[in-house]
Amino acid sequence: MSKIAFIFPGQGSQTVGMGQSLAEAYQPSNDFFLNADKKLEYLLSKLIFEGPQSELTLTSNAQPALLTTSIAIMEYFKQSGITPDYVAGHSLGEYTALVAAGAFTFEEGVYAVHKRGEFMEIAVPNGEGTMAAVLGLDSDKLETVTNEITESGHLVQLANINCPGQIVISGTRKGVELAGIKAKEAGAKRVLPLEVSGPFHSELMKPAAQKLRAVLDDMNITDAKVPVIANVSASEMSNALEIKEKLIEQLYSPVQWEQSVQKMIDLDVTTFIEIGPGKVLSGLVKKVSRAVNTYAVSDEKTCQEVMEALKEGTR
Repeated sequence: MSKIAFIFPGQGSQTVGMGQSLAEAYQPSNDFFLNADKKLEYLLSKLIFEGPQSELTLTSNAQPALLTTSIAIMEYFKQSGITPDYVAGHSLGEYTALVAAGAFTFEEGVYAVHKRGEFMEIAVPNGEGTMAAVLGLDSDKLETVTNEITESGHLVQLANINCPGQIVISGTRKGVELAGIKAKEAGAKRVLPLEVSGPFHSELMKPAAQKLRAVLDDMNITDAKVPVIANVSASEMSNALEIKEKLIEQLYSPVQWEQSVQKMIDLDVTTFIEIGPGKVLSGLVKKVSRAVNTYAVSDEKTCQEVMEALKEGTR
């Protein structure tokens, strides 16, 4: 029997004005923006709706902004009556998925990712770490390259295994630079430096992970009501204790997105619905398999379109 997965985007998908039209038209969605302001004790909603983009893009703002917007969109989409068999999110999006799965409240989630963003920003002095996207090289070959550079004294590792031929590496600025050169020598088509504030999903994030543990310890994490496909293991998780440990490990470990999508396909998921701004994850899913259906829900219009398309498919 075919199944449905809700997937939630990570940092990088944020844009000024996201979710605003929905918040103005639908009070239950607007309530999430108001509740985020109250929980964080600053006007996150004003920043989301009015910008500036440079401030919205700061990790400590972008993460709660994306979680809030995605959950607000999901609240409107609930009217469709469509429910997921599995949920997953890319990096930060995993927290959104866990809110959607009932593992912790929205308010706890938005506070946790705000603090997570702060910890990530200060874990490594500005300019000392970075990330780059490597296109056209498989993960085994790229991991050989990153291991070689790390052993030479310049830490670099795989950070996001997004889809066939698209992997992000992370580490010290020198490590990423040297790995990029060697990756091209090994056959990579392109190496694209990313505009990020730190070396996310690398061992350099371990100090941030230690601080994050204290925040997660204070949260009331419960068993998920819907299975969540974990970034770290690309396997199902629903146990509260496992969720906490996986979230800590996720901060300094690779995001196994390609494997997560494949896992859901193996679990008979045939329809992936991306809930949140942008269509990045929908594109990645299609690169893993063109045999599945993908939809992106970002506002009232796309919500209605997806509702209709899914209803048509069931007739």
